[in-house]
Amino acid sequence: MSGAQQEPGDPESGQISILVIGYILLSLLVVAVVTAISAVYIEHKKLLSVADGAVLTAADTFGVANIESGVGEPAPTLDSESVARAASGYLERSGAGSRFSELALGPATGAPDPRTARVVLTAVVHPPIVNFLVPAGIPIVATADARADLRR
Repeated sequence: MSGAQQEPGDPESGQISILVIGYILLSLLVVAVVTAISAVYIEHKKLLSVADGAVLTAADTFGVANIESGVGEPAPTLDSESVARAASGYLERSGAGSRFSELALGPATGAPDPRTARVVLTAVVHPPIVNFLVPAGIPIVATADARADLRR
C-alpha cells in the first residue's frame, strides 16, 4: 500500500479539515481586531479635527492686555472661561454632538497660559463586529492647542 492512501480506520483521517477550520477562525479574528482598531483610529482622527476647529475658534476670543505707562506692545490674553465658552459654542454650531457618542469637553479645557487656548474633547467609540466584547465602548481623548497672536 502506498503512503498517500489512507485506510478508513486511519487515526489521521480528517486532520486537514480541523486545520482549515482553525485557520479560518484565526483569520476572522484578525479581521475583526483590525477592523475595530481601524474604527477607533478613524474616530480619533475625526475627534481631533473637531478639537482643532474648536481651539481655533477659542483662540480668537482673546482680549488685549493693558499696556502700563506706554512701555511694551499690546499682547493678546485669553482666559479659561472664554475658551471653554467658545469651544462649547463651536461644538453646538458644528453639530459634533450628533456625530460622536458621549462627546464632552474635558476638564483641562481652558487657557494654560495667557496666550494659549487648549481644548480637550472626550468621546466613546463603539467599534463594529467586536462591540459585544466592549458594550460600553472605547473612550477616546483629543487635545488641541492654539496660540493667540496679535499682529499689526
